[in-house]
Amino acid sequence: MNKWYQRTVIWFFSLLIAALMGPESVLAQEKLSRKERKTQKKEMMADRLFIEGQKHLMLEEYEKAYFYFTKALEFDEEESAIYFKLSEMMVRANQPEKALDYGQQALALDPDNKYYHLQLAEIYNEQNESRKAAEILEKLMEQDGNYQQYILDLASLYLTLHEFDKALDALNKAEDYFGVVEQLTAQKQRIYLRKNNLEMAITEGEKLIDAHPGNARYVLALVEILFNNNRNEQALELVLESMAAYPNQPELKMAAHSLYQEQGNVKESRKFLLEGISHPDLDPSAKARAFSGILAQLQNSARDQWLDTLASHMEPLHPRDPEVLAALGNWKLQQRETEAAVSYFKRSLQEAPDNAELYQKLVPLMFEVQEPFDAIADVARAATESAPESAELWFYLGTAHLGNKENEAAKTALSKALSLNGGANRQLSLMANAQLGDALHALGEKEAAFEAYEKVLAENKNYEHILNNYAYFLSLEKKELEKAYEMSFKLVNRFPENATYLDTHAWVLFQQGRYEEAKAYMKRALDHQKDPSGVMFEHYGDILYKLGEKEQALTYWIKAEEMEDTSEFLTLKIQNKTYYE
Repeated sequence: MNKWYQRTVIWFFSLLIAALMGPESVLAQEKLSRKERKTQKKEMMADRLFIEGQKHLMLEEYEKAYFYFTKALEFDEEESAIYFKLSEMMVRANQPEKALDYGQQALALDPDNKYYHLQLAEIYNEQNESRKAAEILEKLMEQDGNYQQYILDLASLYLTLHEFDKALDALNKAEDYFGVVEQLTAQKQRIYLRKNNLEMAITEGEKLIDAHPGNARYVLALVEILFNNNRNEQALELVLESMAAYPNQPELKMAAHSLYQEQGNVKESRKFLLEGISHPDLDPSAKARAFSGILAQLQNSARDQWLDTLASHMEPLHPRDPEVLAALGNWKLQQRETEAAVSYFKRSLQEAPDNAELYQKLVPLMFEVQEPFDAIADVARAATESAPESAELWFYLGTAHLGNKENEAAKTALSKALSLNGGANRQLSLMANAQLGDALHALGEKEAAFEAYEKVLAENKNYEHILNNYAYFLSLEKKELEKAYEMSFKLVNRFPENATYLDTHAWVLFQQGRYEEAKAYMKRALDHQKDPSGVMFEHYGDILYKLGEKEQALTYWIKAEEMEDTSEFLTLKIQNKTYYE
C-alpha cells in the first residue's frame, strides 16, 4: 500500500476514533507540537485536493483534475501518487512527454511500486520506444519472479523489435502457463515462417490439432500453411485423415474439394463438393462462394448441368440465405432467365436489404422485364436508402417516378443524381438531364426543361430522345419552328419507319403551315404504327381539316375520341366540326 493510501486510511480512522472518544481525544491532539500540527494539516489538505482531482479525472474533466492535482503538490510535493495520477491524465490527454516526466517523478519517489513501472512501460511503448518498455518488463520479471502477468506484453514488444528468438522464448513460457492456445500458436507459426522454419510451423499446427481433436478450424489453418508452401499432398493427407477420424466435418469436405481440384482430379473434387454443399451444417456463404466460383468458369453444357445439380441441393437447405439467393440469381441471369434472376435478387434483398451492389444489378433488370413503375420505384427508393451517395440509384428512382408520371418526385431524384454524379459519368449526365427536361416540361417549367435539353445536345447533338421531344415541345409552343424542323428532320432521315419520329415531324410541318408535307409524313406514321395513339389520329384529322378534307377529318377525330392522350379541344372539334387549338 503506497504512502497516500496509508495516510488516507489513517486520517479517516483518526476522525472516527476522535468522534467515538469525544473531547478528550481533541485535547490529546492539542499536545502535538506546532510543527507537527502544521505538517498534519498540509497532508490532510493534500489528501482532500487529491480526492477532488481523482473525482474530476474519473469524470474526464481534465482541466479541473489538473488544477486539483497540482494544488495538492503545493501541500505535499513528495507524494508519488499525485505524480502518478498526473502521468495517467497526460496519457489520456495524448501528451506523452509530460506523461513520461510525471511518471519518472512518481517512480523516483517510490521505486518499488510496480504500477509505476508498468505506466512508464506503456508510455515508452506508445512512443515507439519498445526497447525501453521491454527493459522495464524484464526488470519487473526479475524482481517479481512471477512472469505470467508480463510475458504476453513482453512477447509483443520482442516482435515489434524483430527479436524473434526472444519472442519465441516468451511465447513458449506463456504456453507453459496457459497451455496450447490458438493465438499463441498462430503467433509462433508466423515467427517460424518468417525464419523459414516450415517444419516447426507445421509442428505447432499439429500441436494445436492434437490439443483440440475434432475441431476442423485448426486442421484448416494447418492445411492453409501446407498449401501455401506447396505441400499439397501433405495437406490432402491431413484432411483425409481428419475426416476419417471425424467424418461429420463439411468444412474439410470443401478443403478436399479444393485440393483435388488443384490436382486436376475432377471426379474426387466434385464428389467432395457435392457432399459439402449437401451438408446442412456448412456455412451457406461457403456454398455460395464455391457455386459462384464455378459460375465464373468457361460456360459449357457440362458445367451448366453441374451447376443445376448443385443448385438443386443448395436452395432447399438455404431458401432464405441472401448469399445463396444472390448466387442463384446470377446463375439465372447468365442463363438469360431474367425474370427468375429478378425474383432471386428480390428475395436476397428481403433478407439483406443493404446490399447496394445487388440493387445496382436488380433495378435495371426490373426495367428490362417491364415491371410496373411503382414497383420499380419502391425498390429504387430502398436502394437509395442503402446507398444514398449512388448517382446511378437516384437516376433509376427518378426514371421510375417519371414513368409513373410522378413528375415532382422525378425532378427531385434526377436532380440528386446529377448533383452526386458531378459530370463524372458522362452517359449518366446525358440521360438524367434528358429525363429531367421531360419532368420539368410536365411540371410546366418549360424554359428550365429546354435548358436541360440544350445541355444534352451540347454534349451529343444526335441524342434521339431529346431531338424528338424538344422538337415536339417547340412545335406545341409555336416557337423556334425552324430549329424544331431541323431536329425532327434529322430523325426521320435516320429512322424513316419510326412512327413516333414521323408523327413529331408531321406536327412541326403542320405548325409551319406545310400541310401537304405534314399529311404525307403523318400517313407514313400511321402506316408504321401497329396501334396508333389517340393523339396520332387527332393530329391526322387536324391536318386533313386544314387541307379542306373536313369529313375525313371528323372521321379521325371520332377515332381519337375512343382513345387516351388526346387534346382538351377534341370534344369541341367533333361537336362543331371545326378545328380548335
